[in-house]
Amino acid sequence: MFYGSVVWDPWLIVAQIACLQCLYYLALGVFLSILVGTRVSKMSLVYFFDYATVDASTVIGWGVMSSIFFSSIAGAGFLVYLVERAKKCLDFCATLYIVHLFICTIYGGWPASITWWVVNLTGLAAMALLGEYLCMRREMREIPISRLRSTYELCLMNERHESCEAAAHEKAIKVRMDGTYSLRATFSGGSYEG
Repeated sequence: MFYGSVVWDPWLIVAQIACLQCLYYLALGVFLSILVGTRVSKMSLVYFFDYATVDASTVIGWGVMSSIFFSSIAGAGFLVYLVERAKKCLDFCATLYIVHLFICTIYGGWPASITWWVVNLTGLAAMALLGEYLCMRREMREIPISRLRSTYELCLMNERHESCEAAAHEKAIKVRMDGTYSLRATFSGGSYEG
């Protein structure tokens, strides 16, 4: 989606970070609504940013921890479409969690709970590793090339050859006796010969 031929584009990187951060918090909000919202009378930003809510001794704390972990898994899926490169996944994940740490520190103070650190570092690792795996799978897919184009290019590269003529006849590429080539294509609204 965002990956192009330009190697260093700071505005693109900032846009990718902002989109990933927003999608992460959107996923976190959905999971918190499902897992925590049914157990509390009023949802607030406390469940997003206060380290005290990440507690293994309460059911609501387990809901918050599960929401953070599931948001990390969803974030790995977002990486596939926003970052598209396996080697950049760890950088974007670390940036996301550093920004999250900064927001949590402003909202509720420095996270003093070991549970908060374990949950968020586990989420970081899961998001980075799964994101890299999914991006590598996407990068390794074959690039589809239409048969007409590949046959035409093969005929242009080869000297006059029988297998090229047979393939060319199949795809309406004419090989003349003097070694020149012509392409006849039919499309909606007319035809082209060149």
